[in-house]
Amino acid sequence: MEENALIKLDDEYVEKMFLGQTDNPIAMSGLSLTQVEQIIDQMVEYKKLRMMYTCALKEIRTKFDVLNTEFSVRYQRNPINFITMRVKSTHSIFEKMRRQDQKLSMKYLIENINDIAGIRVICSYVDDIYLLAQALIAQDDIHLIREKDYISNPKPNGYRSLHLIVSVPVFFTDQKKDMKVEVQIRTIAMDFWASLEHEMKYKKEIPNQQVIADRLKNCADVISETDMTMLDLRREIEAAGNMEKENDTEQLEIESLLEKIKRLDDPIL
Repeated sequence: MEENALIKLDDEYVEKMFLGQTDNPIAMSGLSLTQVEQIIDQMVEYKKLRMMYTCALKEIRTKFDVLNTEFSVRYQRNPINFITMRVKSTHSIFEKMRRQDQKLSMKYLIENINDIAGIRVICSYVDDIYLLAQALIAQDDIHLIREKDYISNPKPNGYRSLHLIVSVPVFFTDQKKDMKVEVQIRTIAMDFWASLEHEMKYKKEIPNQQVIADRLKNCADVISETDMTMLDLRREIEAAGNMEKENDTEQLEIESLLEKIKRLDDPIL
C-alpha cells in the first residue's frame, strides 16, 4: 500500500470511519481484518497529527501572550484584545480535499492544507496588527511561509485581515516537528464584520443577494474608516500627553519616576 495513503474506498465511508460513525467496520464494509487494521492504524496516526497541531497552536498562543505582557510593561497598554484558536474539523478537512479533488492522504494533508491549525488575534488598533506580526516573524524559531494582507488589499466583498502562514517547531518526547499554523490578525471592528458576513453568507434563499452584498461591502468600508479614525484619535491623545510633559520638566521627571516604580510590579498573569 502507498505510504501515508488510505486504502481506496468510497470517500463517504472513509469519512464515517474517521468521524467514528461506523460501529462495526468489518461487517458494514466487507473488508478483511488486515484492511481494517491498516485503516485503524492510519486513524491513530491522524489523531496524533491533530494533537501535534493543537500543540503548535499552544506554542503560537504563548508567543502572543508573552508579547502582550511585554507590551503592557513597556507601554502600559495591551495590543491584544482576545485570542481564539481551533483545529479544523475532520469534516471540513474532507470537504476541502474533495474541492481540491484529492483523496485523503496524510502526506498531502501535511504538505498542502495550511489552515488545519488556526489562531485569530483580535487587536484594538490597526497599527497593533502590524506590530504583532513583525514581532512574531522576527523570532528566530518562526518561519514565515506566506503572507496575505487583506487590510491594504481588501477582498472584493470588503473582508479585511492580515493572514500569515507560519511554521513553528514543537518538541515532543521522541522528536521535533515543524508544524504549520495559520495566523489571522484583525481589529475588533474587522472581526465583528467578518463574523456577521460569515453568518449571512450561509443563509439560503435570500432575496436580493446582490443588494445585500453591496450593503455589506459598504459596511466594511465604514468600519475601515472608523478603525483609522480611532487610530488617529489615539495618536493625537498620545501626542498631546507628550507635549504637556515636555512643557513641564518637573512633572516629566515625577512621571518618569512613577513609571519606573510601576514597572517594579509583576505583570498580571
